[in-house]
Amino acid sequence: MQREISSFADALGPDRDLLTFNRGIEREALRVSPGGQLARTPHPGKFGSKLTHPQVTTDFSESQLELITPVHASASEALADLDRVHRYVYSGLGDEILWSASMPCVLQDNASIPLAYYGESNTGRLKTVYRSGLGLRYGRGMQTICAVHYNFSLSEDFLSWLQQHEASTLDRHSYRSSRYFDLMRNFRRYSWLLTYLFGASPAVCNSFVRGRNHNLQSFDEGTSYLPHATSLRSGNLGYQSDTQAERMKVCYNSLENYVHSLADAITTPHEPYAALGLVSHGEYQQVNTCILQSEAEFYSSIRAKRVPGKGENFLASLMEKGVEYIEVRLLDVNPYLPLGIDESTIHFIDTFLLYCLVTDSPPHDDLLCGEVSSNTLATVYEGRKPGLLLSDQGQPRELQQWGRQLLQELEPLAVLLDQAQGHDNHKSSLCAQLAKLEDPEKTPSGAILADLTRDGVPFFRFAMNQALQHRDAFRSRPLPESELAAWDEIARQSVAAQQAIEAADQVDFEDFLRQLASEYQPLRSGT
Repeated sequence: MQREISSFADALGPDRDLLTFNRGIEREALRVSPGGQLARTPHPGKFGSKLTHPQVTTDFSESQLELITPVHASASEALADLDRVHRYVYSGLGDEILWSASMPCVLQDNASIPLAYYGESNTGRLKTVYRSGLGLRYGRGMQTICAVHYNFSLSEDFLSWLQQHEASTLDRHSYRSSRYFDLMRNFRRYSWLLTYLFGASPAVCNSFVRGRNHNLQSFDEGTSYLPHATSLRSGNLGYQSDTQAERMKVCYNSLENYVHSLADAITTPHEPYAALGLVSHGEYQQVNTCILQSEAEFYSSIRAKRVPGKGENFLASLMEKGVEYIEVRLLDVNPYLPLGIDESTIHFIDTFLLYCLVTDSPPHDDLLCGEVSSNTLATVYEGRKPGLLLSDQGQPRELQQWGRQLLQELEPLAVLLDQAQGHDNHKSSLCAQLAKLEDPEKTPSGAILADLTRDGVPFFRFAMNQALQHRDAFRSRPLPESELAAWDEIARQSVAAQQAIEAADQVDFEDFLRQLASEYQPLRSGT
């Protein structure tokens, strides 16, 4: 590894200024009442149309905001934009509050969790029906779990240099996709490290596990937990699907395998989902009864992405034009941070992703795919356990020892990035992560359990206290009236855009779904 990294650094040499990335952030947050209950109010009208607004929309529930930044060339710019959208949102929330954690507030039954509504266009109805299907398949409670998604891409100038350096004769689209898949395989192989360092969900409100089988322990009368857990959100209580694990084999070895595997799952009927019913009382309650309703249902720590053109099928666009960026999906919302993420975290992730790109990325066979799953779950449930053993290509490795080795290998890349950008933030972030490996109580998960113990409060009260602090911080810095007016204009334009979409529909919803399904057939394996 060190030889590969040194060779890369030496070759880049005076061209280190080419080493630039683009990133965007998506932060999910539940709207809650002053008492901490899930808000039952509609998406605030001040924010315009959640179908078409570029920065303020919803995820699964009407009560679950998704705040989005445009693409930025620096971490600080992306976070500044995320801060502005939070301050804008607080100008229209009334007395409601943004929940501070990944794991949800106190929940009632499924029926009390409203599905997001996107209007009566075919596109809008599709979004709501898709969410209805998720609720049927996995329960609405699971869908209220929130995350931070980090969208990352390499600059075109850097990719061009890298292709020349590697003397690749592939066309640009094929080269770009191939190298992103190299990166993603390594990311999956080492993703347990990010789960350990940034996992922030070691405990849940008892309402979340009410009536469910689980292996959690009782922390207090309102909280369940595991003493060495890092990210329960990433385990079997959260975004894991046994159906997907058993019936899909997405190995990340190539773009073709990735697209074919997802298309197969979207077009392969699954009897248990058929038993739930496609239509109830004349209304669709699932998009289909297949293993996946769409590629969006694929639960993974990282995804290949691109922005399809108007009217394009996403997978068809991905196959034809290649990977445009990747989406990192394993980050918990850090309840200590008003934005859920900070600059130090981003600098480490950037260094980590560069490492995944420039080091050898062996194809994933059954052994490696199995280790991705087993190492992830071991870290989720017992990551802070002293002496925890993971598996590295069939050999046992102690988590902290392996983690320290990886950080040592990351260091020259952190230095290279700092030299390129004229600061020492990447190296400083590396030092902060090393401290977490030396002392597990310095991880977010360790700190949360320590605070629950010290303050004698349940998870709900801890997360609510953090949410109130963040609310006060945002409201103490209201946006200038000129900026609020600009946001209001974006909201007005989004409403007009939704109305135009609704007016343009020319087929009924059933025909729309039939056409949608037909677009996946040519993308199946063996076609």
